Amino acid sequence: MVKTQNNNNSKSVVNQGERGCPVKANKIEASTAYEYCKERLSPFGGLLGLEKFMALVKFKEIFDGLYKEPSRRPELGHYNMMYGLIILLFIGFNRIWHFIYVQLDAMLCSIFEVVKLPYVTTYWRYVNSLGINQGRSLLMVISALRERVWHLCEIGYESIHIDIDTTVETIYGKQEGGRKGHNTKNRGKKGFRPVLSFIQETREYFVGKLRKGETIGGEEVAELIRSFKKYLPGCVKEVILRGDGEFIGWESVKAAYEEGYEFIFGNKGCNSPFDSSKWYKVRKGDEAEYNECIYQPMGWDRACRFVAMRIPKEEREDGGSVQLTLIEDAKYIYRIFVTSLNKKAHKVIAEYDKRADCENLIGEAKREGLAAIPSSKFANNYAYFQIVMLAYNIWRSFKMLAGHGLMEKEEQTAEVKPQEKCETKEIIDNTIRIARLKLLFIAAKITSHSNTDKVKYSRHDSRVPGLFKFFKYLDKRRQEVSPWLDAKRWLCKHLSVLNLKPAVLSA
Repeated sequence: MVKTQNNNNSKSVVNQGERGCPVKANKIEASTAYEYCKERLSPFGGLLGLEKFMALVKFKEIFDGLYKEPSRRPELGHYNMMYGLIILLFIGFNRIWHFIYVQLDAMLCSIFEVVKLPYVTTYWRYVNSLGINQGRSLLMVISALRERVWHLCEIGYESIHIDIDTTVETIYGKQEGGRKGHNTKNRGKKGFRPVLSFIQETREYFVGKLRKGETIGGEEVAELIRSFKKYLPGCVKEVILRGDGEFIGWESVKAAYEEGYEFIFGNKGCNSPFDSSKWYKVRKGDEAEYNECIYQPMGWDRACRFVAMRIPKEEREDGGSVQLTLIEDAKYIYRIFVTSLNKKAHKVIAEYDKRADCENLIGEAKREGLAAIPSSKFANNYAYFQIVMLAYNIWRSFKMLAGHGLMEKEEQTAEVKPQEKCETKEIIDNTIRIARLKLLFIAAKITSHSNTDKVKYSRHDSRVPGLFKFFKYLDKRRQEVSPWLDAKRWLCKHLSVLNLKPAVLSA
């Protein structure tokens, strides 16, 4: 007797990343066989998302309109050469010679439509042709990119905090501009002393530059502050500057007043007098006390408001004799700031303390390639500094859009799982190193069939479903009209430079 089977009894294939479908266990040992495969493989599957992101913000339009080209004319074009450097930094390789590791990568070669990337020396010669003018033009590219991403993420901050700080890049060769200065980790070594500023609300790099290894002066700080206005997004109406004692001086305070910015600068050398009867505590049990005064330091053209916080010094616990202090001030540790804000002293200091995150951002930027010094010429390093920070900001924008896509999905879903709410915040708050593991380092296979190329991902990778959702979100946004051209929204400053006119767009 012949038994017939139901033709529809095959099990549907389930994605392990979504539902945890079991997979047959393989066995790998020392004697396991190995061989070549025909497919082109890449460990950087997330670069397809970068391509979609660049098309969404129309990065080539920004670059061609704002980038000041050097005299050297590469065969691949200025955009492809710069884009190659950005992708190298985006992947996590921060030195130009690291191109040898990705020269035959399937994703990179497909993006540039070549069989093999140019030799490393080609990119090095291009960096060698860059100078200070190219570095300054990249600041305008960063500014325009920021405005477009803010529109895409529906961000319109009217008030922002800009945190300014300097760092040290130790050099070990004969690079131009190297000086001996404040370098706690490598005392006596020469280095550069770049200055950077970040927007607290989005943690994006705002403005900065590579400097010689000398302590920054008041006139240079004032010049930096006066340059902020042309890089601010069009929606911003109020700016609060925050800097440590390195930035206090009449030149910087005067520049902030003239530009209409609020400021909080740490006090370094001003001996401002405080009325001993006006010290107060926020709560009865607190040790910290606060005070304020109006004081005009020597050489300043006007009096400014100084706020102070004092904390009692810890007493010795060994029971030994301690010499008594002659003055009461020696019993306390003081923190003094000059500010233009009218808030109470403890609120001003609490607002300044949020600037501490700037140190984390500088450390992350240094790990992303800021500490790499590709050339002995200062002008080349100046331009490369801005390329690194452009790649850093692209990662910031990439994560902001990924987070916005998840939040948009949550709003459309009636029942939101707690896990998805956590994922939205984690993508934005995670460091770039962790974001690479989630959005970039995903294995991909590139296939060709019927003159059509396709990127395939493993259905057994738990990160792939989230990556596909992000891809669908980017594709949907690419089909929409560019929001930065909507005249009903806040106006982008870079549109007039690119000769673009806003229009009233239909919803």
